[in-house]
Amino acid sequence: MTIHASRRDVLKGGGALVVSFSLAGAPGETFAQGAKPLALTEVDSFLAIDAGGVVTLYSGKVDLGTGVATALPQMVADELDVPLNRVKLVEGDTALTPDQGPTWGSLSIQIGGMQLRNAAATAKAALLEEAAKRLGAKQGELKVVDGVVSAGNKRVSYGELIGGKSFALKLDHTKPAAGKDPKDYKLVGKPVPRVDIPDKVTGRFAYMQDFRVAGMLHGRVVRPPAIGATLESVDEASIKDVAGVVKVVRQGNFLGVVAQSEWGAIKAAEKLKASWSKSQTLPDAAKLWDEVRATKVVKDEVTMNVGNTAEAMGQAGAKTLKATYDFAIHTHGSIGPSCAVAEFKDGRLTSWSASQATHNLRKQLATMFGIPADNLRCIYIEGSGCYGRNGHEDAAADAALLAKAVERPVRVQWSRADEHGWDPKGPPTLVDLRAAVDGAGTVTAWESEFFIPQQTAGSFNVPLIAATLAGMPAGDDIAPGNIFQNSAIPYKFANVKTVCRRLATTPLRPSWIRTPGRMQNTYANECFIDELAAAANADPVEFRLKYLDPNDKRGIEVLNRAAALAKWDKRPSPKRDQRGDVVTGRGVAYCKYELARTYIAAVAEVEVKRSSGDIRVTKFYLAHDCGQIINPDGLRNQLEGNVIQTISRTLIEELKYDRSAVTSLDWESYPILRFPQIPELVYDLIDRPNERPWGAGEPAAAVVPSAISNAVFDAIGVRLRSVPFRPDKVTAAMKGAA
Repeated sequence: MTIHASRRDVLKGGGALVVSFSLAGAPGETFAQGAKPLALTEVDSFLAIDAGGVVTLYSGKVDLGTGVATALPQMVADELDVPLNRVKLVEGDTALTPDQGPTWGSLSIQIGGMQLRNAAATAKAALLEEAAKRLGAKQGELKVVDGVVSAGNKRVSYGELIGGKSFALKLDHTKPAAGKDPKDYKLVGKPVPRVDIPDKVTGRFAYMQDFRVAGMLHGRVVRPPAIGATLESVDEASIKDVAGVVKVVRQGNFLGVVAQSEWGAIKAAEKLKASWSKSQTLPDAAKLWDEVRATKVVKDEVTMNVGNTAEAMGQAGAKTLKATYDFAIHTHGSIGPSCAVAEFKDGRLTSWSASQATHNLRKQLATMFGIPADNLRCIYIEGSGCYGRNGHEDAAADAALLAKAVERPVRVQWSRADEHGWDPKGPPTLVDLRAAVDGAGTVTAWESEFFIPQQTAGSFNVPLIAATLAGMPAGDDIAPGNIFQNSAIPYKFANVKTVCRRLATTPLRPSWIRTPGRMQNTYANECFIDELAAAANADPVEFRLKYLDPNDKRGIEVLNRAAALAKWDKRPSPKRDQRGDVVTGRGVAYCKYELARTYIAAVAEVEVKRSSGDIRVTKFYLAHDCGQIINPDGLRNQLEGNVIQTISRTLIEELKYDRSAVTSLDWESYPILRFPQIPELVYDLIDRPNERPWGAGEPAAAVVPSAISNAVFDAIGVRLRSVPFRPDKVTAAMKGAA
């Protein structure tokens, strides 16, 4: 269960923590000024137990639809030995939850969950110590069932031990408390049904888009017709006939309307006459890759440097292979457009949004309005779709600016055109690769260059559109995510040099989208590995195994298990002697995520229609090792989302724009995968209960584009090096190879 409790709710009866567990100090001294602990070093920051034994968790990591609202309570309920239905979750509320970092990078379980587990283990140890005193027993004699500690016929509940009190215990996440032996888990590793699904499938779930507050007005932003356009004039009389208009808000180049109803705001925004300057700041889309290659390089970031590649490339008798891969600009395309509600009251701002980083948003809004962060509270409410930093934070800034202008709560609901046109984008990626092969067919050198935008040092904040347009304080940071990751390779060649050429600019405001960089970089690397295998007339799986680190047993195992799952027929690619218009192929891809965690190997099976260039992925096999699995059902949900969305990105998705603005403003101009195009998905989930859990929200996406490209090569003998693999690209590639 997810609850959105106020500070007042937590500090009054029921779940209140008002006295120290150590009984040191009077109740009023413990939480002076009504401040709940938020430090990562305090048990009380993460959990509370009320007199009835109900456990409340406070998580800075939030459920973006990934299932962590089930998995995190699973971890804590198992550690504490309490029923899952007696665990409640408060998430992403800056007044109540610790700052565990944004919900990104597949770190909700790996970092956030482990911090909660540490807090639970620390709390349980203290509870058992107190129970032993109460029951006059040794700790080894104690048993815990459903939050009740017993020794012989004597019993005491957690509620009796701690209810209404503070733990007042410190945490060290670098040296976590000894937790439960994995063999004793009752919930972890089991397919516990997700707590949110029943309400979602029956239409009862309240998304951010459904959220309301008393006295709320509705706002809409009038977007400039071109990026960089200047607002020259506004004719407020043009909407005098629209009922319920409260105010036209103009500040710099920010223009919005506030009305009594959402429909009133929509109509007012449509009818409001405004004059804007012309602006053409975007590059020619037809020359995107020339523009990327010509962009100023501010830094060469060497991500792997082994041996001497220049010397190896120049050796007599060495054969050099070269290829260039590119990956298009993508939009997030969240199914539910972004939404937020904001209220300024008594000098304090409250913001409700589906931000994946409420603690960061709080700092950004504080900077934007010039108010102390202590006067600002951001509260997370799940939105209907989030695949990275989309438009939620920007909608929050829109709502806050309008709310301040009218001194009433304001709800801003973005339109589809807002979402597609104005959310930040996944930047374009261009990759050059070279390799040297000796006379025996051994790879002696590997070089690669990745043309990717720079990352503003120390910042992962995407500038808020409202602040930029209004001329309010805002950073001009570039934050595309850790897109250098997986530019380095997992293969043991004698000489390797991988370089990220960090570019000064990128065409559109960038942010991270699911598996940022790891997907694009793995795509290029794994396709080029396949090119080397084909040049060596080697089986693609055997070729990878030949060069994987022999000490990396988990990597070798996941690749072998994917091959076994798919009943891989050992042979070189491409497939020989295929006749007819529709031909089939299979391709493999492997990734060790960030070369540090979560192993994935995939096999894609495809059909290619030669006459039209249409590609259909018919079956997709995935072997996945993320260490300890918390909820196998939830893990499958994540893998399905990864694979299906990335097939869409690989085959179909590409942002369109002209010199002035984005033109892909709807599902017609930015199509995505449809249900009939979804392949059969087959998984091998490798559970390692005694290992730490790693992330699963992103890694599987990394192998999808390369597995499909390699499968297409197996089918038609042609390499696809440019995402998306549209039919016209396929037919052009076949003609070029003929």
